[in-house]
Amino acid sequence: MPAENVPRSPLISWLGHSTVLLEAGGARILTDPLLLRHNGPLRRRGARPSSIVWEKPDVVLLSHLHHDHAELRSLRRVAPAPVLTAPANAAWLRARGLNGTGLEPEQVHDVPGTKAQVRLVRADHGHRPMPHRPNAVNGHLVTAPGLSVWLAGDTSLHEEMERLPELAGGRIDLAVVPIGGWGPRLSGGHMDPEQAALACARVGARAAVPVHWGTLRAPVVGRFPRGWMDAGGPAFARALERVAPDCRPMVLGLGEQAGIPVP
Repeated sequence: MPAENVPRSPLISWLGHSTVLLEAGGARILTDPLLLRHNGPLRRRGARPSSIVWEKPDVVLLSHLHHDHAELRSLRRVAPAPVLTAPANAAWLRARGLNGTGLEPEQVHDVPGTKAQVRLVRADHGHRPMPHRPNAVNGHLVTAPGLSVWLAGDTSLHEEMERLPELAGGRIDLAVVPIGGWGPRLSGGHMDPEQAALACARVGARAAVPVHWGTLRAPVVGRFPRGWMDAGGPAFARALERVAPDCRPMVLGLGEQAGIPVP
């Protein structure tokens, strides 16, 4: 088989906070893009992601409209890629000149020119509703031949997680789960490392990448415990060993890429 026809193994790159680039089924899929140096009052640790990594995605997945997930300047940098999200969020994006594409709960989106499919799944993140943006929330399920990836978005534990293998048509190969925030204490609608490990156990994931940690901080860092930004990933790996020993931890550094293990 000529080299150019050899199927490429699925890859994931963590670009910070909840932004990942998933390469699967011939598609480049970008999630919750934060692509600039800072996000409002929140300060970013480390360099911003290189445009070589994230440019020209086939689709963008948006979990909700909180400012640390839906940053309009970043979303405009990846236009005109369709932004797959809940219908209310999609309408809000279209009113701002973006290609918001709303998906209903049972709707499956075929990524054009690829073998990847995307559908929305439930997320539980109703705390702190915004008065100026829609408050619909969702995760995403991406499937491609021989691969299924759950991108949880911001969520707490909920019973419908156990239905994900059924929706995927088989075992979840990779879970991309939030394990923290931009401070050491979490509000409702989030998961800490232990809860995120429990979520991976519920869905029976083969491997897991922790996100929503180690990237953003408030300017008042002197009030936070020393080392809190680096603690989440190792804590998540230890929690997986206890509650989901069959799930492989993939704790990536900022900007790091890894192959997705598939059977």
